[in-house]
Amino acid sequence: MARSGKSKDTPGGAKRWLVRAFKFGLVATLGALFAIIVAVVIAYQSLPSYESLKSSPNGQMIRVHAADGSVIVSLGPSFGRWLSYDQIPTVMVDAMVSTEDKRYYMHPGVDPIGMARATWVALENRGKGRRWQGASTITQQVTRNIFLNNSYSWGRKVREMILALALERKFSKRQILELYLNKVYFGGGAYGIDAASRKFFGHPATTLDLPEAAIIAGLVKAPSSYSPTADAEAAIGRAGVVLQLMQENGAISAAERASIDLDDVKMAPEPPQNSVRYFTDWALPQLDVLVDEPNEPLEVYTTIDLGMQKAATAAIQANVPRGAQGALVSLDRDGAVRAMVGGLDYVTSNYNRATTATRQPGSAWKIFVYMAALEAGYTPDTGVTDKPVTINGWSPRNSSGRFSGDIDVRTAFAYSINTVAAQLGVEVGFPTVADMARRFGVTTPINTHPSMVLGTSDVRLIDMTRAFASIARKGVAVTPYGITKVTTADGRLLYQHQDDTSRVLVAPWVAAGMTDLMQTAVSTGTGKAAQIGRPVAGKTGTTSSNKDGWFLGFSSGITTGVWMGRDDARPVGVLQGGRAPAHAFADYMKVAVSRRPVEQFETQVTLPEWQLEPDEEAYYGEPDNGSGGGMMVDENGMPISQDQQQQQDDGTEPDDQSVEQAPPARTTPPRLDQQWIDQVLGREGRRPPPR
Repeated sequence: MARSGKSKDTPGGAKRWLVRAFKFGLVATLGALFAIIVAVVIAYQSLPSYESLKSSPNGQMIRVHAADGSVIVSLGPSFGRWLSYDQIPTVMVDAMVSTEDKRYYMHPGVDPIGMARATWVALENRGKGRRWQGASTITQQVTRNIFLNNSYSWGRKVREMILALALERKFSKRQILELYLNKVYFGGGAYGIDAASRKFFGHPATTLDLPEAAIIAGLVKAPSSYSPTADAEAAIGRAGVVLQLMQENGAISAAERASIDLDDVKMAPEPPQNSVRYFTDWALPQLDVLVDEPNEPLEVYTTIDLGMQKAATAAIQANVPRGAQGALVSLDRDGAVRAMVGGLDYVTSNYNRATTATRQPGSAWKIFVYMAALEAGYTPDTGVTDKPVTINGWSPRNSSGRFSGDIDVRTAFAYSINTVAAQLGVEVGFPTVADMARRFGVTTPINTHPSMVLGTSDVRLIDMTRAFASIARKGVAVTPYGITKVTTADGRLLYQHQDDTSRVLVAPWVAAGMTDLMQTAVSTGTGKAAQIGRPVAGKTGTTSSNKDGWFLGFSSGITTGVWMGRDDARPVGVLQGGRAPAHAFADYMKVAVSRRPVEQFETQVTLPEWQLEPDEEAYYGEPDNGSGGGMMVDENGMPISQDQQQQQDDGTEPDDQSVEQAPPARTTPPRLDQQWIDQVLGREGRRPPPR
């Protein structure tokens, strides 16, 4: 009888199955290893050069500095200056390796021990929704930052490991660390240690000390949670963990760890983000024409003075009437913008009323009328006559409601006599007045109708301030600018502002005469609220129904323009240029010029021939058709119908914005001036005849 075959369940059969399984596993492992090697070789061949990896396609960083050098705003992703491995402080390298990858110098790009530990943690926490983490080496993080993304999937993890192995074959450990430290994200928009050091500590990364390096190294795990600008306490706590890891890794001794007090680390203050943004929004677009550098980080140094900016913001917020808006521009003698406020609050409204809005300037426009007259041969002492005037059917009226007869140019300007401005406009020619405004920097359209002498053409505040600054500069053109120089992050100069004094707009004696008139207007006329205890020259402006209030003037080398009104151009109660705008001007200028020496004007204050002492400025007045015999016209020279006139008499809103309710006439006591002395002594003074 034949023997039956051996059962499969015998020990010999089990041994054969184990051998087969081993052989199959070995073949599979060798196949997987071969596939990995092939994948690594392919990845190795496809890797770009080191110089290509250094370049960043993520955008240009721009850091904007105030006049004192402090950073006021950083725009775009911040990459700072690229630091070679030799330029990076050793403490920064040790802190990062100890925190992120303590076996960095031993593994080939992937850490098997770290992977095993991460796998064990993942198995322990399976079903709890926790991701597999803690296994990424510094090399893997570099590949993820440069080639991949942060999406979590097994496929992405496998590609990450293959690329990490290839990266370690192509580049040295030092090169990979250099890439990592210059590209990793540290929060607050800062990429790389140099950007992080500048943002959080205010200095380059080349000078990082151990506590600062520990803070920066601690940010990688959770930039938003540990950012010093978001939570300084959390950043300090995390830095303590980093120092402990450095001690465990042998990077520092226990004595070094014990000697460090993280609370002594000085953080860079956060730059202001409110009103100064009006200035940066205006200045930074000019970079497109100043420099041609689209990639490198830029350091932009500006003219803005943070102390003056703070004072300007406070002056506007304290004086703007309820429901209105306000704007301020302040220029140094060469045109440097020292303060710019475009509204009450940038966060609420980023519309820049200082540089973009166009509004009627009211009597502030009269500087162009009087400069044209001075250039034509008038002087502040030239005699003129305040009398009824009708020009092509237009009859301007004075705020006093009456006419004062023979006066001089200084008096007419100090109290903004409308009839005299109209007569001067006729004599020199309205196109000549428009040309004068163009010369001094007004860029908006200008009409040449008779009413233009009262400021019916829309203008920008910055243009009007520029015109006053050119007068202060004795007729030399002033161009507002906000950028003094531009450099790259490593200090290479790209642009340097040069002051241009070659353009002379009017002769110095014309500018001096205009200063004479404006100084008198502030000392004894409508601009008295703008007095600051030192010489000031300026002019008020108020438009129809108190829709706009202006004050512009200069003192001690600073020229400032203030505008107030509603964005919808509706009337604002008792808004006159000689009130809230003049008060805001004074509040600001007291701070702006406080550290400057008092500067006397070449022309001293000369008192007007008589004194109205108006408490209000209402320059336009109703057209005087009764005494002038002319018909009313709007700012475009078009006749106004009787129905429209009746609507205005009834208190409804007039169409002609050069018309305004005049204050009641008042009786004033005689002034003890030269005219009064001449009358008392019986020697009637002789005036130059009206021209």
